[in-house]
Amino acid sequence: MVTASRVQLTVLRGRDGECRALRSLLDDVTDGGGGALLLQGEPGSGRTALVGYAHRYAQGCTVLAGNGLAEEAALPYAGLQRLLDPVLDRTAALADEQRQLLRRALAGQSCPADRLLTLSMAVLGLLAAAAGDRPLLATMDDVDRGDPQTAQVLAFVARRLRHLPVAVLLTADVTTTVDGISAHRLRPLDARDSVAILTDRLPECPTAPVAATLAAVGGGNPQALVDLAEVLTPGQWRGEDPLPAAPPADGALGRAYRARLDRLPPDTRRVLLLAALDEDGEPGTLIRAAAAAGSEVEALAPAEVAGLVRVEPRGVTFPQPLVRALIASSATLADRRAAHRLLAGVLVADGQRLRRAMHLAAAAAGVDPALADELEAAAAGGADGWATASAALRWAADLSDQPTQSAARLLTAAHYAWTGGQPDVARLLLDRLRAVYRDPAVRGRADLLRGELELRCGTAARASARLLASAGAVAGTDRALAMSGLVRAGEAVCFAGDQYRYAEVGRRASALRRPNDPPSMELMGSLVGGVAATLRGDHERAGPALRRAVVLGGRLTGSALTPTALSCAAAAGLVVAVDGAAHRLADRAVALARERGELSMLSRALELRAVAEYWLGRHEAAAETSRDGLRVARATGQANCANVHLGMLAVLAAVRADRDTSLRRIREMGETPTPGSRPHAFAGWALAVLDLVDGRHAEAANRLASLARLGTGRGQVLVQVMATPYLVEAAAHLPCRPAATAALAVFDRWASSTASPLRRALSARCHALLAPRGGPEAEQEFQTALRLHPTEAGTFERARTELLFGQELRRSRRPRDARTHLHQAREMFTLLGVSCWAEQATTELRAAGESVGPPDLPAARLLTGQQLKIAELVAEGATNREIAARMFLSTRTVDHHLRNVFHRLGIRSRTELARAFATERQVGLASDR
Repeated sequence: MVTASRVQLTVLRGRDGECRALRSLLDDVTDGGGGALLLQGEPGSGRTALVGYAHRYAQGCTVLAGNGLAEEAALPYAGLQRLLDPVLDRTAALADEQRQLLRRALAGQSCPADRLLTLSMAVLGLLAAAAGDRPLLATMDDVDRGDPQTAQVLAFVARRLRHLPVAVLLTADVTTTVDGISAHRLRPLDARDSVAILTDRLPECPTAPVAATLAAVGGGNPQALVDLAEVLTPGQWRGEDPLPAAPPADGALGRAYRARLDRLPPDTRRVLLLAALDEDGEPGTLIRAAAAAGSEVEALAPAEVAGLVRVEPRGVTFPQPLVRALIASSATLADRRAAHRLLAGVLVADGQRLRRAMHLAAAAAGVDPALADELEAAAAGGADGWATASAALRWAADLSDQPTQSAARLLTAAHYAWTGGQPDVARLLLDRLRAVYRDPAVRGRADLLRGELELRCGTAARASARLLASAGAVAGTDRALAMSGLVRAGEAVCFAGDQYRYAEVGRRASALRRPNDPPSMELMGSLVGGVAATLRGDHERAGPALRRAVVLGGRLTGSALTPTALSCAAAAGLVVAVDGAAHRLADRAVALARERGELSMLSRALELRAVAEYWLGRHEAAAETSRDGLRVARATGQANCANVHLGMLAVLAAVRADRDTSLRRIREMGETPTPGSRPHAFAGWALAVLDLVDGRHAEAANRLASLARLGTGRGQVLVQVMATPYLVEAAAHLPCRPAATAALAVFDRWASSTASPLRRALSARCHALLAPRGGPEAEQEFQTALRLHPTEAGTFERARTELLFGQELRRSRRPRDARTHLHQAREMFTLLGVSCWAEQATTELRAAGESVGPPDLPAARLLTGQQLKIAELVAEGATNREIAARMFLSTRTVDHHLRNVFHRLGIRSRTELARAFATERQVGLASDR
């Protein structure tokens, strides 16, 4: 028995929720109310550490501590005897019958089944007596491993503590449940907490790729991470040597699993090893391999009972992926090689070539050039997945007998890993390559990949310098590779806001071009040349080059048709303002990247599609595309791409005057975007639009003017061009407008060089805003803008023009003329669901002398299809819960749609909604008659 006092508590990474639950439990006990908690978790998940935390937190409590022992599982009440031994002197408080029964049970004389209730009440009474002086905490770690009789009695007690100053804390495996007791399952740690555990235990902070890879190997299991940290060599945590593929078999977690495996029959362990090594999990493969081993899949039954695997018709699965690796690492080398050879022997179909070769590689005892060649050929193209192809090339590098071949295969493995969205694996392979091979040609190719990784995941300013240098290094041997490096260097320059450096990119690209270049090479050269000309203001040369890139993108076939090439063409289309073509190319790039699993390019393709959708006026589609891009970027470690998508989402929310969403997206960026970078500029644009909505015109104009320093090539020139209409609108309210005038001049030169009616309409609107108030020039420019606005796209911008024109006419004391445009604006904003701008149009209409009610439009035009269906069900009398069930939605989603319905229809209650639909139906019937 221990009397606990509150001492310094050890930090448990990633277990804040569990610690709060324990503190709440113990705080309640000290206040006189009891309770119980069951912590469920896999071995190594931190159950015992949480029990220790509870012991340390239990201030002023009497603590009884026990744990279930597998060796005593066959001894009834053995666990209970160890738990209660410190307080057996309190049995005098029990009735004679209870006291005698308890002592006999704890002495090994068992307990008749018809006396279990008496025994359980005796234990409850003993704990209550022990808690007479101070509250009591009783803990039983690994209750599922000990004798079942102890678990049964403790469960009974735990359900009856409400009015006693007693807390019971139990821990068990995830498969264990106790009726009537609150349970908390320990989830795997996230990447951040996993890295923190490693950093706490390593002598130096590991590099980011090493930390991320080890976190993945650890699978979010705290003990696995501790075991890994204890066996790493200095070369491994510095990223110079290959990292372990699994936690060590002789670590604490490995020993725990080995103990469980040792209790299984030999035949079960043999088939379980085959299942662990067969990562594809096709049922036929395991059935044939088990038969070749003289066994059958049914031998896995004991492992399934132990919770190690699940055997289902579609195959064998491991509930915890970490278990698969530990089973493999716990086997002897000879057993692993034999199992791999068995699996290779049953993989004979054409589609199983790579899997067969990888099993043979795992069984190989030394270099094998022929097998290395087979691995390289089978992995080409990534048909079995880029991660698998990368692993195959790593095997091939190890089996190669020539250093040059080994280096080339390591580099290809890094490329495959990056293509499949594994930047940390790619970086580790490049680090390994740098440590073992120093050939300049290989280094140039490796640095190109490093530069691309830096562009997407690191510091863009460093990426541009690396990409320029490495493109120069490979230009003499591979012009196409050098040109692709220059395209990436140009991206990095623009991302970082160093557009003045794009001239150097353009000069180098021009030197690489030849008259008879293949289409993909010509496309990249046209893009770089066109962007370089655009940035220096030479639109006469920029337009033809960029349009040529768009045309070439639409003609790509065969091996030239790649997500990268299509993205280049889409980027060219956006710069030259052919939005429809840019959207088609970007959409095709997205589809192709998904189809081929090229996750490294998917986020960038989605970024281009979102920008195209913005210009096409499809703001909701752009937001959905950006959300998709954000998910992909985060899943693949592309921090820079993620911040671009967050910036785009912030702008789209700000344009809709959704302040909370816009600011939340900006906060999600954190401190990572550097001043002058594209994400930083998007955030500034979004904040400026919010300022504009709130009437802070000077603040909005200053923010937008600071996005780029015109004439210097510094800052985000292209983002400022996109935002120029908002800059001009803000500046129109100010007496001094030099920044807006200069920005509009840049916008005009670009817009006039395109064939885009939208860009020219926006230019005319900007000139109208800067023209003298009430004069003929302003009216003429507004009329020109409305004439140029396309009818099939850009509805939002047309509505904005109608609103601004209506404001101009009203303030020029022409309310009758103003009302026509304000009504148009209000109707369009309402149809678009942009409530803030619709309300602004309503305010202007009232100021123009009109009494304004809900828009006189049928619900079918005002509502989306989803909203209309929900509104009809509400009108029929359905509740939100009933609607959610019928439409397979959550009640929160129904509530969100219903609020939008109320706003768009200008009503305030379900009764008004039912009345409005009844009236609409009557009008419809009358018109039918």
